[in-house]
Amino acid sequence: MKPAFWARRAHKWIALVIGVQALLWMLSGLYMTIISIDVIHGDHLAHSEAEPLPARTSLAAPDTLAERYPGLEGFRLKRLLGREVYEVRHGGGIARADARTGAPLGPVDVAEARRLAVSQYRGDARLVSLRLLEEAPQEVGTRPAPMWQAVFDDRGATTLYLSAQTGELLARRHRLWRWFDFLWMLHIMDYQERADVNNTLLRTAAAIGSVFALSGIWLLLYSFRRRTPA
Repeated sequence: MKPAFWARRAHKWIALVIGVQALLWMLSGLYMTIISIDVIHGDHLAHSEAEPLPARTSLAAPDTLAERYPGLEGFRLKRLLGREVYEVRHGGGIARADARTGAPLGPVDVAEARRLAVSQYRGDARLVSLRLLEEAPQEVGTRPAPMWQAVFDDRGATTLYLSAQTGELLARRHRLWRWFDFLWMLHIMDYQERADVNNTLLRTAAAIGSVFALSGIWLLLYSFRRRTPA
């Protein structure tokens, strides 16, 4: 049989195998180019700027922190809800202390989490859900738990995740981000972690797609050679 026969058969069957995935590649890629990455990140949904520290503040000395937190590795001064706070890293993990007295503050409770979520949210919708999560959900799987999940009643179902230890804003999630995440999963063909862009399934599909494209190019050139002058 002629090579053209086998090329046509290969092209047809490969199209049946890879055609749906090729369509998903194009649709997901189109979404990623239409929606700005800044919108996907949700920078417009919550404040990310740190509260400015006052010019002159009487603070607890580092020696005080070292005495109260054995194995002190370091600390960071920040302002949280109008109060100066030390974020202390030590052998037992991360803790908070009043920066003026050095007294321990403890984890973020529900009242403080509510105030933090409302103060950082940039919209005008109401807070409809606030939950303490012991395990991070898939959409923030790399962030450290426990964390507070704050959901707002706006069009994008904006969700803020706050550290239960430090009050830090860990992530912003909304409907456009979730669509992006779903389409990214389809685009890279990693249906579990949604992060591996070098997985075997993707490489195999790309290789088959390349054969599909090359067979199509060969058939196109072959059809031109077969034409005869009028």
